[in-house]
Amino acid sequence: MLYHWYEIGHAAVKPARLAANNFKLFFKNPLNPLTHTHVGRQAAAVCEVFERTTRRYEKPEFRIKTTVVDGRTVGVREEAVWKRPFCNLLHFVRDVPRERALKDPRVLLVAPMSGHYATLLRGTVEALLPDHEVYITDWLDVRDVPLAAGRFDLDDYIDYVRDMLRHLDGDVHAFAVCQPSVPVLAAVALMEQESDPCVPHSLTLAGGPVDTRINPTEVNRLAEEKGTQWFRNNVVTTVPWPAIGYGRAVYPGFLQLTGFMTMNLDRHLTAHKDLFLHLVHGDGDSAEKHREFYDEYLAVMDLTAEFYLQTIDTVFVRHALPKGEFVHRGQRLDLASIKRVAIMTIEGEKDDITGVGQCRAVLDLARNVPDEMKLHYECPGVGHYGIFNGSRFRADIAPRIAQFMRSFDPRRGNIPVEMNVPNATAVSRAATRNVSSQPLETAAFTFGASHQSSRAARTRGHNG
Repeated sequence: MLYHWYEIGHAAVKPARLAANNFKLFFKNPLNPLTHTHVGRQAAAVCEVFERTTRRYEKPEFRIKTTVVDGRTVGVREEAVWKRPFCNLLHFVRDVPRERALKDPRVLLVAPMSGHYATLLRGTVEALLPDHEVYITDWLDVRDVPLAAGRFDLDDYIDYVRDMLRHLDGDVHAFAVCQPSVPVLAAVALMEQESDPCVPHSLTLAGGPVDTRINPTEVNRLAEEKGTQWFRNNVVTTVPWPAIGYGRAVYPGFLQLTGFMTMNLDRHLTAHKDLFLHLVHGDGDSAEKHREFYDEYLAVMDLTAEFYLQTIDTVFVRHALPKGEFVHRGQRLDLASIKRVAIMTIEGEKDDITGVGQCRAVLDLARNVPDEMKLHYECPGVGHYGIFNGSRFRADIAPRIAQFMRSFDPRRGNIPVEMNVPNATAVSRAATRNVSSQPLETAAFTFGASHQSSRAARTRGHNG
């Protein structure tokens, strides 16, 4: 009934929200004498803050219409190249000659299914587009998926990832941001165990909860202390009528958003107070930045209950993957089976969602991947969001990812990648040595040429 009461409450506030919006327009009308007074600006600000904090935020759009390739602005359009009931695979098609498209590495950007839409990675896509063919998993709000479409759990997620890699013929670099690190790792391990030729060239994991026993955060401790049954009893409900997914058991988006907000409640309260002051003082640029961020942040989606609970139990309660106890449809997975896929891990020094070391743990678990095919980068002073978005991502992290991918991409051969990348702290699994005095290329990419030649035989051309 929780979801039903939420919908009733949302509907009850609708008249007040509409009235607030009308009053805001009234106090912003240039013909209204009060518009030009401090009282009028305060009234308009109050109305906007109220309207924004009580509305339902719809799924945002990517709004990526152009990018810059070789110093020239080119058009970008979205194309769905693979569709399933719970996800579409989008390709950001750049208006470049086919020769250029064939030359650039292809990236499968696996977005989190953890409450927010894939558009949360808009900045990630924008940073990759100039030098990559980018594909992204566009997970659907299960509130809008009818019961007739069936269940969707963690095993289905893994199958979806495998299907996408096969759709791209394995001629792609997988980049998983946070939550999907575990299912993407599982998919790659399963494919390696089956000698599947469509494993990706490389795998980049950013802030992934691979082993949450390491430096556990508040989020990790909560899951382990409460246990799976507590979440089943307290946060799972059903989608109310008249939504398309009526009757589906879900972990609803509004509960997830509540969890997101309460983790940093003071920060969010301060941000909305600042919005009020920006509006009163006429600081339009700052107010617009607030709107852009919260239009994205407050847009959330429902998750199927079976996916959410299986993830809680497998990843955060039982720690099945690092213990070697992860089972997919009756088959036990072993990360030691991964041998052909280069792996890069990225962490943020200030990450309060995924503790430092949790993602890097895969470099030990995938023990049969040669050291020369592994790289770790911990970005100083960066939190969870900053490892895949923002200025530090664009300046420090994205160029390193680009170099890593190109070093293991058969299109490049031994051609050096010329990018302005500052020296990194790259960590080899075995040696765990600090090589920050070396250029990034020499830290972990000397194995690239032989790796490329071994993979070249199975590389396909672009067909997506």
